[in-house]
Amino acid sequence: MPVGSDTQLQGLIALARDGNPDAKALLLDHSCERLLRLTRKMFRGYPGLRRWEQTDDVFQNSLIRLHRALSQVELESVRHFFNLAAVQIRRELLDLKKHHFGLEGHASHHHTDHQPSDDTGGSLSEKEDEPEDLSQWAEFHAAVEHLPEELREVCDLLYYEGLTQDEAAALLDISPRTLKRRWHEVKLLLHEKLSSERSG
Repeated sequence: MPVGSDTQLQGLIALARDGNPDAKALLLDHSCERLLRLTRKMFRGYPGLRRWEQTDDVFQNSLIRLHRALSQVELESVRHFFNLAAVQIRRELLDLKKHHFGLEGHASHHHTDHQPSDDTGGSLSEKEDEPEDLSQWAEFHAAVEHLPEELREVCDLLYYEGLTQDEAAALLDISPRTLKRRWHEVKLLLHEKLSSERSG
C-alpha cells in the first residue's frame, strides 16, 4: 500500500480516534511534505520575507498549529484531515503577514535587498500569476477562506494539499468532470475577487 494512501490514512484516523498517539504522529508525517510545499510557494516571488523568516521556521510553526489542532479535534475522515491542514496553513500565513507587515510591523520600515529565490512551483491561474508579495498572499488566503464550502474544499485539495484532480475527485466522491468545473469556478472567483480588491 503506498505511503499516504487514502486507505492508510483512514486507518490512521480510526486509530487516532481510539487514542493511539502513534497514529497522530504518522498523520503529521504525512502532512509535512504538503506544508513544506506551500511554504516554498509563499516564499517564491517575495524574497524580502527571507530577511525576517526562514522557510523551515514557517514550516515548523504550521506543523505546531496542526499538532495542536489534532489534539483538539476528533477527525472524521481523510477529507476532514486535509481541510484541517489547509486551515492551519492559512492561519500561519495570515499571522505572519500581520506580525511583520502590519501597521506596527518592523518589516515595513526596513529596506530589503533583493535575494534570489530557489523555489519552484506552478501557477494557480492561466490568467494571472500567483501573488507577488506577502500582502497579496494574505488577500489570496482570505479570499480562499470565503469561497463557498464545496469550492473551498476543491482549492484546499488541489492547491494547498497538492492532490491530482483524479485524487481530489475520488476523495470528494464526485466525477472528474464535476471536479474540473468546480476548479474552474474557483479560479474565476479568486481572479475576480483579487482584481476587484487591487483596483479598489
